[in-house]
Amino acid sequence: MSTLLADRIAAQHASTLAALPPQLAGGARRRAAMAALATAGLPGARDENWKYANLRPLERQSFTPAPLNPGAAAAAAPAELPQRLPGFARDVFRDGNFAPALSDPLEAGPARILPLAVFESGSPPAPAHAGRDQRFALLNAAFATDGASIAVPATAAGPARIELLFVASAAAEAGASYPRVELRLEPEARLTLIERHLGVSDGASFVASAVAAELDRGAALEHYRLQELGARAILFDSLSATLGADARYHLRAIGSGALAARSSIQVRLAGERAGLAFAAASLGDRQQLQDTYAAVEHLAPNTRTEETFRGIAAGRARIAFNGRMVVAREARGADSRQSLRGLLAGADAEIDVRPQLEIYTDEVSASHGATAGKLDEQMLFYLLARGLDRETAQRALKWAFLGDVVARIEPPQLRQQIETRLAAQMLGGSTFREFL
Repeated sequence: MSTLLADRIAAQHASTLAALPPQLAGGARRRAAMAALATAGLPGARDENWKYANLRPLERQSFTPAPLNPGAAAAAAPAELPQRLPGFARDVFRDGNFAPALSDPLEAGPARILPLAVFESGSPPAPAHAGRDQRFALLNAAFATDGASIAVPATAAGPARIELLFVASAAAEAGASYPRVELRLEPEARLTLIERHLGVSDGASFVASAVAAELDRGAALEHYRLQELGARAILFDSLSATLGADARYHLRAIGSGALAARSSIQVRLAGERAGLAFAAASLGDRQQLQDTYAAVEHLAPNTRTEETFRGIAAGRARIAFNGRMVVAREARGADSRQSLRGLLAGADAEIDVRPQLEIYTDEVSASHGATAGKLDEQMLFYLLARGLDRETAQRALKWAFLGDVVARIEPPQLRQQIETRLAAQMLGGSTFREFL
């Protein structure tokens, strides 16, 4: 991070703290995060794990949070928001700030949800294990003035169901959006969480989001992350999760919006028999950039990871996925599997898929596969021979390519919404219902 950028971030952080109203506490945490960020610095072009990310906008970006405007937060038209999902409590945040007029009562379900703005100033700083690839999480912790704190207890009534909508509406020159989620599942707790990032226009916006999750012993989290920002948005997204013994984390992520999006994921399998099932899909067209770095650490015996990625790049888009698996010496009996595949659908498009394995014990099962290429010509010929025109046949193969990820989306109404959006983007907006 250049000295000029560091000085500008520090100055804007100081002015942000000075301008906060008295009821927005948490200054101690924000100051601690800012101190850590000043030491670590934001990534630069020489950082190997960031070589595909678009860091240029940082040099001219205003990091001051978008102005608090309760009237604007309540003014979002219902048509801007996705159709409600049956059985899910919905909470809406606009430019990182809670919009109660658009949300269900926070006590509507079994989970305990609080806006972060109500926390006391002594709340703890960001986790110390965030790591160098989670530095935008420190930026978020330093500047975020609101967000969702969710605690889920064990209950016999079935899993809690929560839908979080983060709507980016402020232009980049007006300020940045800092969506934030702090999540804890107590022992044996179960939660289905939908985290959705939306843009209400195609104007430029800057979003730095962060999710920190802790799953205690035997907890189970089904987590859907949908990135559907506007066509000129810039996104830096951070997710860190720590799993206790016998915890299960099913993570499904689909990115199709934004001009440039970088997602940094860190999952620590800290307890024996903890398991992660991660399936992600990225779609890019025109000049979009979708970059994901996923680091999974096996730190205890008999832990398990299954990682699946599918990416399609059309036009002049670039899709990148770097999956790093670390199996520590103590992680005897670990099982780590990766399947990373990219599809080139444009003459000037780029796909980069990179598996990394670091294994420090002999008692482990590990496998990985990574491929990038064009549509299968034999399958295309098969479809053409059965009467489909070339464009329809190509679309059918693209849709089948995403099936490994889309088919794992269990809430049927959510899957239908995702299929409709992907069809509109991937298939040029044409009607293609026979393949949905």
